[in-house]
Parts: sequence; structure tokens; C-alpha cells
Amino acid sequence: MYAIIKTGGKQLKVEAGQAIYIEKLDAAAGDKVTFDEVILVGGEATKVGTPFVEGATVTGTVEKQGKQKKVVTFQYKPKKHSHRKQGHRQPYTKVVIDAINA
Repeated sequence: MYAIIKTGGKQLKVEAGQAIYIEKLDAAAGDKVTFDEVILVGGEATKVGTPFVEGATVTGTVEKQGKQKKVVTFQYKPKKHSHRKQGHRQPYTKVVIDAINA
């Protein structure tokens, strides 16, 4: 059984036991999280929501919080002695999917 959930402005296909990296959630490591915005539940019988499947939830456990690798942007204009270097590390939450309740 699998489900498509919406979180952090993105849609993800998840299965039970899968570890996913999503936009940062306000939860500590070990906390349980519930995703209510389930768009589709698939398996033997597929349920498609309009826009969400009623009564369907996906539960998971927060494994850790972290930051991705640094992305460096460098802009410069030739012959003008102008340049700018900027770095960014996007925070994420690692969640292990426990169950899909349809």
C-alpha cells in the first residue's frame, strides 16, 4: 500500500517503513507526526481525493532534524570589480513512515 501526501508545498509518494526528507517541521526527534492531507491511497483499491481523501491519514516518527549541504551562489560582473558570494543550507526533517490509515 502507498499514499501520496502533501507537505511543505510538495507532494510525496510514501510507503510504510520508508524514510523521507521533508521541509522542516516543528517537532523534536522521536515525536509522532500525522499527515492529514492525503491526495491518493493506492494498493488493491485506489482512492483518489477531491482534493483530499476523507478520513485517510499517514503517521510517522521524526528521526532527526538537520541541514542539507551548503549551496554556494557566486555572481560577478567582469571588468567591473564587482562580485557577490552567498551560501545557504536548507533545514530538513527526516521522517520514517509508520502506517497508512485509509
